[in-house]
Amino acid sequence: METAAMPRSPCCSLPSARVLPSRLPLLPRPAPAALSAPAARPVVARCAAAAGHGGEGEMPIEKRFPPFPAVMDINQIRDILPHRFPFLLVDRVIDYKPGEYAVGIKNVTINDNFFPGHFPERPIMPGVLMVEAMAQVGGLVMLQPEVGGSRENFFFAGIDKVRFRKPVIAGDTLIIRMTLIKLQKRFGIAKMEGKAYVGGDLVCEGEFLMATGSE
Repeated sequence: METAAMPRSPCCSLPSARVLPSRLPLLPRPAPAALSAPAARPVVARCAAAAGHGGEGEMPIEKRFPPFPAVMDINQIRDILPHRFPFLLVDRVIDYKPGEYAVGIKNVTINDNFFPGHFPERPIMPGVLMVEAMAQVGGLVMLQPEVGGSRENFFFAGIDKVRFRKPVIAGDTLIIRMTLIKLQKRFGIAKMEGKAYVGGDLVCEGEFLMATGSE
């Protein structure tokens, strides 16, 4: 006996398959947003390391940043100054004009022999050694043949108006400029002005009296 075909319930009917196109249309890509140029960073101008104080408005050499080209190295300094370890306090001369001025540097390091006692908890260069280093740079001006000096007869005669502006600590580079103000060859007396800097900041200044004598 044949059964009559039963109509399918609508809830049981399968949806007809969707016919997808063989190739989907390509949509245009949005253009990338224009990248804005980064804001310009301020540039700190540093003077050229040329010797002298040439161009107008040029930063004095004692206020410049390292590296410092040597006009006199440590061996030349040792040929002029009688000081030796642990009391030679000038590492290099970076500018020099015979009979007028000298600019020297002292690299202050934690290995300096005075730091264990001054002070163990806060290594500060003693002010008297800063003054001594300045006097030694002055000696490099005084002991040159142009001034008529000799390392056998150079004396530190006096200081005046010395001021300490900031402490000098381990890691600093002490830049010392000594300028001859007055020279009395007859009496072997010279007056010098001294200034010491760290990173462009004045840390010490004063007037120095140097004495030379005939051998």
